Amino acid sequence: GADDDAEVGKGLGGQGFDGQFGHRWGPDLGEGTRARGHEGTRARGHEKGDEPPDRGNWATLVARNTQKIEVAGCGVPSCPRALVPSSLGDIPPEDPATYAMLQAGDTVGVFQVESRAQMSMLPRLKPQNFYDLVIEVAIVRPGPIQGKMVHPYLRRRQGLEAVSYPSEDLKKVFERTLGVPIFQEQVMQLAIVAAGFTPGEADQLRRSMAAWKRRGGMEHYRQRIIEGMTERGYETGFAEQVFEQIKGFGSYGFPESHAASFALLVYASAWLKCHYPAAFAAALLNAQPLGFYSVSQIIQDARRHGVEVRPVDVRMSGWEAELEGTRARGHEGTQKPTVTIEPAIAETQISASLQSGPSLPLSCPHALVPSCPRAALRLGLRSIRGLSQDAAERLLNARAAAPFRDVQDLADRAQLDRATLERLGAAGALRGLAGHRHRAQWAVTGVERMPDLFAGTPIPDEKVVLRPPTAAENVLADYRTTGLTLDTHPLKLLRPQLRARRMRSIAEVQALAHGTPVRVAGLVTLRQRPGTASGVTFVTLEDETGWLNLIVWRDLAERQRRVLLESQMLGVVGELQKAEGVTHVLAHRLEDLSELLAGLDTRSRDFH
Repeated sequence: GADDDAEVGKGLGGQGFDGQFGHRWGPDLGEGTRARGHEGTRARGHEKGDEPPDRGNWATLVARNTQKIEVAGCGVPSCPRALVPSSLGDIPPEDPATYAMLQAGDTVGVFQVESRAQMSMLPRLKPQNFYDLVIEVAIVRPGPIQGKMVHPYLRRRQGLEAVSYPSEDLKKVFERTLGVPIFQEQVMQLAIVAAGFTPGEADQLRRSMAAWKRRGGMEHYRQRIIEGMTERGYETGFAEQVFEQIKGFGSYGFPESHAASFALLVYASAWLKCHYPAAFAAALLNAQPLGFYSVSQIIQDARRHGVEVRPVDVRMSGWEAELEGTRARGHEGTQKPTVTIEPAIAETQISASLQSGPSLPLSCPHALVPSCPRAALRLGLRSIRGLSQDAAERLLNARAAAPFRDVQDLADRAQLDRATLERLGAAGALRGLAGHRHRAQWAVTGVERMPDLFAGTPIPDEKVVLRPPTAAENVLADYRTTGLTLDTHPLKLLRPQLRARRMRSIAEVQALAHGTPVRVAGLVTLRQRPGTASGVTFVTLEDETGWLNLIVWRDLAERQRRVLLESQMLGVVGELQKAEGVTHVLAHRLEDLSELLAGLDTRSRDFH
């Protein structure tokens, strides 16, 4: 109301704005702060605090010609900042190995091209240069998809369809995208050169495209576009086709400038993943929970890229994931070196201190950390569920003073309570001080808090023979305490039972020919049902040999909804499909095999 508007205006005055500014903007900002429905679900560059963020009405801000900047809470753009020596300009352009990785769809964690749809598009589009990445970013969007522009572009790119242009004017607009409108700027240019729009009218068209479903404002443009094009000699059928493509952009199409900015981060993050997989994986882990993939999936992918991943260890781990030299063992409590490495320097020229010394923190402000196989990835204490950062900081401070002698020494000097010690022991983080998990649990049980007078005095440890955990017990404990395992994959333990059900491994399925009937099982790591996929659900399965994508059509998803949405471990009967470097299974029947996991805590990331 008026009182609220006056209060907003008064607040603006308190921040140094003059009365005229407060009078002009107070009502608009007051309206915005009351419009709670404008809150988004993505991070917007602020954190929770005592003061709520200011909200403004979007339409009003546009009408005022106010500059708008979106701050998206994406994890990957922060990764290069931790890795590159000074700027993105130091990354060599057009690296063949990076493009080979992209063409294979090997893009877990790579900015913007890590989704199921992008991974399927990459082997078909086969980007060979930076502008191809610009197109890759923009083409997997609702606008080009609903405007039916994807398949024509791919056919023309592969030489399966001739490229033709109705006029030289349109050739100038669409030649760089093989005659197919992919970017918002092209739609605006089309309206100008083919339908007689002024630049201002073309910009209004762009705004209307984004809002036509809410406001029904495109019918006015239908007549204007079709009549304008036919008056300039274009056929009515072509003009109607163009209008339908423009309507498709109303479902979200990219500006070319936006796509180019994203493509720069695509290339930078892909280059880092290709040449520095250990560092790249560590940065992704430290960005959690932001990101498309779980910690377990990031680690499994890093290991497939040859990265040695080492478990949490109170003698070695920091709070976050860090890198260690491949022979760095037993250096707890020592100073971690900072080593600057130029990206052009060969692996053989890496500092000897990293080949044999302790871990290198990712916080080095201007260091490009060494790549696999020269560096291993050490998991951080933050990966232990329920472990507070305060307790971890006390542990790290005590360790910096001197290495821990045993669990009792750790408890005394880091002032850790019994619950914290039990978490560390259950996660296997005490293995270096006490041995396997059962020994660690026994050691924690024997911890006594000594009066200050006797602090540091060794307590006699009565040796007890305890059997080590079985492989299944270790896997169970890993998933319960950290959500991942570096030991045996759970499906490897279940492989005999799966063989009895005639279930193949994922690696075996991927080696079969197109069209082969298959039976396969795996942990469900991802479910996704995009709004542009006509009710299709995409599922990713994982076993000890790799990953596999499933396609579940709407009718099957409706018939087996509970199995599809609730299964932690899924069995599938279907047909293997291979085309243009893309492999997936078309599901015919689903089976919930979760009971075989015997209580293993595995969780998928679901996106709807």
